[in-house]
Amino acid sequence: MSQVSLPVRLLVSVLDAAEARVALRAGADLIDAKDPERGALGALPPATVREIVATIDGRAVTSAVAGDGTGADLAGAVAALAEAGPRWIKIAVGTASDAALVEAAAAAPGRLIGVVFAEDFFDRDDLPARLAAAGFSGAMIDTRGKHGTGLRDVLSAATLAAFVAACRASGLMSGLAGSLRLADIPALAALGPDYLGFRGGLCREGDRRQGLEEARIAEAVAALRMPRRADAA
Repeated sequence: MSQVSLPVRLLVSVLDAAEARVALRAGADLIDAKDPERGALGALPPATVREIVATIDGRAVTSAVAGDGTGADLAGAVAALAEAGPRWIKIAVGTASDAALVEAAAAAPGRLIGVVFAEDFFDRDDLPARLAAAGFSGAMIDTRGKHGTGLRDVLSAATLAAFVAACRASGLMSGLAGSLRLADIPALAALGPDYLGFRGGLCREGDRRQGLEEARIAEAVAALRMPRRADAA
Protein backbone atom coordinates (compact mmCIF):
# COMPACT_ATOMS: atom_id res chain seq x y z
CA MET A 1 0.00 0.00 0.00
CA SER A 2 1.07 3.63 -0.34
CA GLN A 3 1.64 6.09 2.44
CA VAL A 4 2.63 9.75 2.60
CA SER A 5 6.17 10.09 3.93
CA LEU A 6 7.32 12.81 6.28
CA PRO A 7 8.71 15.97 4.68
CA VAL A 8 12.44 16.30 4.35
CA ARG A 9 13.72 19.43 6.07
CA LEU A 10 15.98 22.13 4.66
CA LEU A 11 19.40 22.94 6.12
CA VAL A 12 20.85 26.23 4.93
CA SER A 13 24.45 27.15 5.74
CA VAL A 14 25.01 30.81 6.67
CA LEU A 15 28.14 32.82 7.37
CA ASP A 16 26.75 35.52 9.67
CA ALA A 17 23.68 36.84 11.47
CA ALA A 18 22.49 38.80 8.43
CA GLU A 19 22.35 35.64 6.31
CA ALA A 20 20.70 33.81 9.19
CA ARG A 21 17.87 36.35 9.09
CA VAL A 22 17.46 35.80 5.33
CA ALA A 23 17.29 32.03 5.78
CA LEU A 24 14.83 32.36 8.65
CA ARG A 25 12.49 34.64 6.69
CA ALA A 26 12.49 32.23 3.77
CA GLY A 27 11.49 29.30 5.97
CA ALA A 28 14.68 27.26 6.45
CA ASP A 29 14.21 24.51 9.02
CA LEU A 30 17.82 24.32 10.19
CA ILE A 31 20.25 27.23 10.04
CA ASP A 32 23.83 26.05 9.95
CA ALA A 33 26.79 28.28 10.84
CA LYS A 34 29.67 27.63 8.44
CA ASP A 35 32.48 29.58 6.79
CA PRO A 36 32.28 29.00 3.00
CA GLU A 37 35.74 30.50 2.51
CA ARG A 38 37.30 27.65 4.48
CA GLY A 39 36.16 24.64 2.54
CA ALA A 40 33.38 22.15 3.03
CA LEU A 41 33.43 22.27 6.82
CA GLY A 42 35.01 25.59 7.69
CA ALA A 43 34.30 26.61 11.26
CA LEU A 44 33.24 30.14 12.14
CA PRO A 45 34.55 31.83 15.30
CA PRO A 46 32.48 30.93 18.39
CA ALA A 47 31.51 34.59 18.78
CA THR A 48 29.94 34.61 15.30
CA VAL A 49 28.11 31.35 16.02
CA ARG A 50 26.81 32.82 19.27
CA GLU A 51 25.48 35.84 17.38
CA ILE A 52 23.76 33.62 14.82
CA VAL A 53 22.14 31.53 17.55
CA ALA A 54 20.95 34.69 19.32
CA THR A 55 19.52 36.05 16.07
CA ILE A 56 17.51 32.90 15.42
CA ASP A 57 16.33 32.90 19.06
CA GLY A 58 14.70 29.48 18.86
CA ARG A 59 12.62 30.22 15.76
CA ALA A 60 14.48 27.51 13.81
CA VAL A 61 16.90 24.78 14.70
CA THR A 62 20.56 25.79 14.67
CA SER A 63 23.77 23.91 14.00
CA ALA A 64 27.41 24.86 13.59
CA VAL A 65 30.51 23.33 12.10
CA ALA A 66 33.22 22.54 14.63
CA GLY A 67 35.86 21.60 12.09
CA ASP A 68 36.87 19.53 9.10
CA GLY A 69 38.41 16.73 11.13
CA THR A 70 41.98 17.50 10.09
CA GLY A 71 43.00 18.35 13.65
CA ALA A 72 43.83 15.60 16.10
CA ASP A 73 41.61 16.90 18.90
CA LEU A 74 38.02 16.25 17.85
CA ALA A 75 36.74 16.59 21.40
CA GLY A 76 38.51 19.91 21.90
CA ALA A 77 37.01 21.37 18.72
CA VAL A 78 33.53 20.24 19.78
CA ALA A 79 33.87 21.60 23.32
CA ALA A 80 35.10 24.98 22.06
CA LEU A 81 31.97 25.44 19.98
CA ALA A 82 29.41 23.90 22.31
CA GLU A 83 29.34 26.94 24.57
CA ALA A 84 28.21 29.12 21.66
CA GLY A 85 24.84 27.39 21.91
CA PRO A 86 23.91 25.70 18.62
CA ARG A 87 21.50 22.79 18.99
CA TRP A 88 23.65 20.56 16.80
CA ILE A 89 27.39 20.48 16.26
CA LYS A 90 28.80 19.02 13.03
CA ILE A 91 32.30 17.62 12.70
CA ALA A 92 34.05 15.51 10.10
CA VAL A 93 34.89 12.12 11.54
CA GLY A 94 37.41 11.06 8.89
CA THR A 95 39.39 8.04 10.04
CA ALA A 96 38.91 8.76 13.76
CA SER A 97 39.15 5.78 16.08
CA ASP A 98 36.17 4.57 18.06
CA ALA A 99 37.77 5.99 21.22
CA ALA A 100 38.14 9.43 19.61
CA LEU A 101 34.50 9.35 18.49
CA VAL A 102 33.32 8.52 22.01
CA GLU A 103 35.43 11.35 23.43
CA ALA A 104 34.06 13.83 20.89
CA ALA A 105 30.45 12.86 21.57
CA ALA A 106 31.01 13.20 25.32
CA ALA A 107 32.15 16.80 24.78
CA ALA A 108 28.60 17.74 23.70
CA PRO A 109 26.21 14.98 24.80
CA GLY A 110 23.20 14.52 22.55
CA ARG A 111 24.31 17.23 20.12
CA LEU A 112 26.89 15.75 17.75
CA ILE A 113 26.48 15.10 14.03
CA GLY A 114 29.25 13.16 12.28
CA VAL A 115 30.07 14.15 8.71
CA VAL A 116 31.81 11.94 6.17
CA PHE A 117 32.97 13.17 2.78
CA ALA A 118 31.42 11.50 -0.25
CA GLU A 119 34.80 11.22 -1.92
CA ASP A 120 35.93 9.00 0.97
CA PHE A 121 32.72 7.01 1.22
CA PHE A 122 34.01 3.61 0.25
CA ASP A 123 33.59 0.57 2.46
CA ARG A 124 31.87 2.70 5.10
CA ASP A 125 28.70 0.67 5.59
CA ASP A 126 29.35 0.47 9.32
CA LEU A 127 29.68 4.21 9.87
CA PRO A 128 26.15 4.97 11.17
CA ALA A 129 26.32 2.09 13.63
CA ARG A 130 29.77 3.20 14.84
CA LEU A 131 28.60 6.77 15.33
CA ALA A 132 25.47 5.66 17.19
CA ALA A 133 27.54 3.43 19.47
CA ALA A 134 29.86 6.35 20.19
CA GLY A 135 26.98 8.60 21.25
CA PHE A 136 26.41 10.69 18.12
CA SER A 137 22.91 11.89 17.27
CA GLY A 138 23.19 12.00 13.50
CA ALA A 139 25.28 11.39 10.42
CA MET A 140 25.67 13.33 7.21
CA ILE A 141 27.36 12.92 3.84
CA ASP A 142 28.89 16.02 2.22
CA THR A 143 31.36 16.61 -0.60
CA ARG A 144 34.86 17.83 0.15
CA GLY A 145 35.27 19.48 -3.22
CA LYS A 146 33.12 22.54 -3.94
CA HIS A 147 33.88 23.07 -7.62
CA GLY A 148 30.63 22.07 -9.27
CA THR A 149 30.73 18.31 -8.72
CA GLY A 150 27.66 17.46 -6.71
CA LEU A 151 26.81 14.65 -4.35
CA ARG A 152 24.86 12.76 -7.01
CA ASP A 153 27.91 12.85 -9.29
CA VAL A 154 30.02 11.13 -6.63
CA LEU A 155 27.69 8.55 -5.07
CA SER A 156 24.89 6.51 -6.59
CA ALA A 157 21.29 6.74 -5.47
CA ALA A 158 21.57 3.17 -4.15
CA THR A 159 24.55 4.08 -1.96
CA LEU A 160 22.81 7.17 -0.61
CA ALA A 161 19.61 5.22 0.06
CA ALA A 162 21.59 2.58 1.95
CA PHE A 163 23.24 5.29 4.06
CA VAL A 164 19.87 6.83 4.96
CA ALA A 165 18.47 3.39 5.82
CA ALA A 166 21.51 2.56 7.97
CA CYS A 167 21.11 5.82 9.87
CA ARG A 168 17.46 5.07 10.49
CA ALA A 169 18.26 1.56 11.67
CA SER A 170 20.85 2.98 14.08
CA GLY A 171 18.49 5.62 15.46
CA LEU A 172 20.40 8.52 13.89
CA MET A 173 19.18 11.56 12.02
CA SER A 174 20.48 11.62 8.47
CA GLY A 175 21.52 14.40 6.14
CA LEU A 176 22.67 14.66 2.54
CA ALA A 177 24.63 17.63 1.21
CA GLY A 178 27.30 18.49 -1.31
CA SER A 179 26.96 21.18 -3.99
CA LEU A 180 23.25 20.46 -4.25
CA ARG A 181 21.01 22.34 -6.66
CA LEU A 182 17.27 22.89 -6.60
CA ALA A 183 16.95 20.29 -9.37
CA ASP A 184 18.42 17.66 -7.03
CA ILE A 185 15.59 17.95 -4.52
CA PRO A 186 13.06 15.47 -5.98
CA ALA A 187 15.55 12.62 -6.37
CA LEU A 188 17.24 13.10 -3.01
CA ALA A 189 14.07 13.82 -1.05
CA ALA A 190 12.66 10.54 -2.35
CA LEU A 191 15.41 8.74 -0.41
CA GLY A 192 13.90 10.00 2.85
CA PRO A 193 16.77 11.73 4.69
CA ASP A 194 15.89 14.00 7.58
CA TYR A 195 17.71 16.95 6.02
CA LEU A 196 19.06 18.17 2.70
CA GLY A 197 21.88 20.66 3.14
CA PHE A 198 22.39 23.64 0.83
CA ARG A 199 24.70 26.59 0.39
CA GLY A 200 25.91 27.36 -3.14
CA GLY A 201 22.69 26.29 -4.85
CA LEU A 202 20.84 29.00 -2.91
CA CYS A 203 23.39 31.77 -3.47
CA ARG A 204 23.68 34.39 -6.21
CA GLU A 205 24.96 32.84 -9.43
CA GLY A 206 25.16 29.50 -7.65
CA ASP A 207 28.40 30.64 -5.99
CA ARG A 208 28.71 29.59 -2.35
CA ARG A 209 30.95 32.58 -1.62
CA GLN A 210 28.23 35.02 -2.65
CA GLY A 211 25.19 35.92 -0.58
CA LEU A 212 22.12 33.79 -0.12
CA GLU A 213 19.04 34.63 -2.19
CA GLU A 214 15.83 34.57 -0.21
CA ALA A 215 13.75 33.61 -3.24
CA ARG A 216 15.89 30.54 -3.89
CA ILE A 217 15.60 29.42 -0.28
CA ALA A 218 11.83 29.84 -0.42
CA GLU A 219 11.75 27.77 -3.63
CA ALA A 220 13.71 24.99 -1.92
CA VAL A 221 11.36 25.08 1.06
CA ALA A 222 8.34 24.82 -1.24
CA ALA A 223 9.86 21.90 -3.14
CA LEU A 224 10.48 20.02 0.09
CA ARG A 225 6.98 20.69 1.38
CA MET A 226 5.37 19.03 -1.63
CA PRO A 227 3.69 15.78 -0.56
CA ARG A 228 5.69 12.69 -1.47
CA ARG A 229 4.32 9.21 -1.65
CA ALA A 230 6.36 6.22 -0.59
CA ASP A 231 5.31 2.69 -1.50
CA ALA A 232 5.26 0.22 1.33
CA ALA A 233 4.20 -3.38 1.28
